[in-house]
Amino acid sequence: MSSPGTARRLWALGEPFHALIYFADEVRGAGAAAGLTGFWQTYFAFRAAPLGVVGAEVVTATFYNFAPSFVAARVPAVWDAVSPAGALGARLAGVDAAVRRVLGEDWPDSAEAAEAADLARAAAAAVDLPGRPLAAANTAVPVPEEPHLALWQCLTVLREHRGDGHNAALLQREVDGAGAHVLAAAAGRSPREWLQRARGWDDAAWDDAVERLTERHWLDGDALSAEGLTMVAAIEADTDRLALGPWQALGDPGCDRLAALLGPIRRAVVAAGDWPVHNPIGVPEPD
Repeated sequence: MSSPGTARRLWALGEPFHALIYFADEVRGAGAAAGLTGFWQTYFAFRAAPLGVVGAEVVTATFYNFAPSFVAARVPAVWDAVSPAGALGARLAGVDAAVRRVLGEDWPDSAEAAEAADLARAAAAAVDLPGRPLAAANTAVPVPEEPHLALWQCLTVLREHRGDGHNAALLQREVDGAGAHVLAAAAGRSPREWLQRARGWDDAAWDDAVERLTERHWLDGDALSAEGLTMVAAIEADTDRLALGPWQALGDPGCDRLAALLGPIRRAVVAAGDWPVHNPIGVPEPD
């Protein structure tokens, strides 16, 4: 039976491929061609597109860890530039171009791409929808016929499913978006400067979160206290557990095979420079 560690391992292996949508030049170019301006308009339009024409409040709620003012500076204005359907088409065009550069023109038609897509599709089909808004929205997006794009879409469903569960684990422990990033910085997953710049929290909001977590005895200066270490470990364990269902449905042989297929993909993305060091996603190195 697949363990929670399986969920973490497959996330670590698959996330760089999904994250081409954030870091690849081709995706930003596709956003510009669709009428979007700059990195963040493209980010919010492409990631929120499965939700439809939603406002800043819904995006703040579902993305969870962005400062509300940071979201409101881009949403709902992005929908004046591109419709959700247009954003979905543009993001696939950008991913397609990025994949062909990173993995080569022949890889999208390879047996390995087709096999990985089939395995990811089987796992994504087992995603449970209640309480999983971003995962649910992405399950309604048609899976492309091309294997490399099907793989990307299905891994996107699975990572948003994991993210929805992570948000639930944070909410249960009354950790808000700013607090989540303070804990991530204290745990050494991403630097404070990266997180503030990439999620919109100013110094006042950050310092307020530090004060609240210090009062809860989760921080000892800039580091996690013993209690903080325990609570962060519990949040991560709950996240892994809540992400496990689709991987259990796939089964251990399928999970192991998908991990073997994702390993070279991850290495190619990293080697191409499309997975920045210390990026704010905070994905661990795969085991």
